[in-house]
Amino acid sequence: MFNKNKEKVYFITGGGTGGHIYPAVSVINVLLDAKVQNKNIFYLGNRKNMEFDIAKKYNYNFLSHGAKGMPRKLSLKFIFWLFGLFFSTLKTSFYFLKYKPDVVFATGGYVCAPALFCALFFRIPYVLHDCDIQPGIVTRFFAPFASCVSLAFDGAKKYINSKNIQVSGNPIRQEFKTISKKQAREELSIKDDFTILIMGGSLGAKTINNSSFKILKEYANKEGYKILWQTGKKNFDEVTRKILDEFQSLPDNLVLQPYFDKMYLALLACDVVISRSGSLSLSEICASSLPSILIPYPYASQNHQYKNAKNLVDNNAALLIEDKDCNNESLFELLNKLINDKSLLSDLSYNAYKQAKLNSAEQIVEQINKAIK
Repeated sequence: MFNKNKEKVYFITGGGTGGHIYPAVSVINVLLDAKVQNKNIFYLGNRKNMEFDIAKKYNYNFLSHGAKGMPRKLSLKFIFWLFGLFFSTLKTSFYFLKYKPDVVFATGGYVCAPALFCALFFRIPYVLHDCDIQPGIVTRFFAPFASCVSLAFDGAKKYINSKNIQVSGNPIRQEFKTISKKQAREELSIKDDFTILIMGGSLGAKTINNSSFKILKEYANKEGYKILWQTGKKNFDEVTRKILDEFQSLPDNLVLQPYFDKMYLALLACDVVISRSGSLSLSEICASSLPSILIPYPYASQNHQYKNAKNLVDNNAALLIEDKDCNNESLFELLNKLINDKSLLSDLSYNAYKQAKLNSAEQIVEQINKAIK
């Protein structure tokens, strides 16, 4: 619909959680590596969400609208949400008229809806990516009209109505392909210690934090072991206080952080990880060839974290413990069993890496460029 006699303009959208944002970042970086100028790439999202902070960090052009998460029940809030979506879509239409995008790439979630409605209205091609084994509502709704739908899991295909589906895996940060375990350990000053990483996402996971104290008690100050613990920003003070009550000072072999800014270093440097099972986390765990104990967040939409984790377990690439069964005793026993079974550690590591798809972002960019033509 728009004038094509110009440099190509790319609209990228996705937000709310890191699982939607970092795949978009990976695709943008591949576009930049392919000599697309930064001035021709625009990130559309809500400035109140973390996508704004990340876009600002990378100096991306950010176009904001006010789309919020959809209420799950029919209520007055749902009516207000519909009005909010309408006005967000109206605002986004002005971005389309001003910048005249050639293509839209969307990574799922409510943040994408305004740009995708506008893409349909203005007849602009779009490519979708969904990171979960059970794709979200937005992806399923817009899939039939997409130029291509990229999926992280083969098992997600049954939920998607599209003539062009590509199982590409999740786009991951370039560092997972360029930094070795040795380099990551050197940067974190880890020598030959067996390193345990405890993480639950940027905001933290209360169950994981509360269930990790026996692990700390058993391995604190123990020669040959190192513990990296990401508590999440909300839980950092509480976890720190509990540790100080028990030990009076932080154990020498513990690195305690609310959030690792360079999460890729922590993942590449460790020998085993305890984690929630968001799709992007799993992709990065697999790219790091890591044995893992997964504790799915039980309130995730459509229970997708459990389904994500089960997919790895079924491929003998991870161990799983449900949130309701996770406590200090059960988590310690499972970790201790894993640490003492070198064959199991090796099998999980090997099978995890087999699940990794390291060129996902490049494959998606190829589909984006095909959509323009």
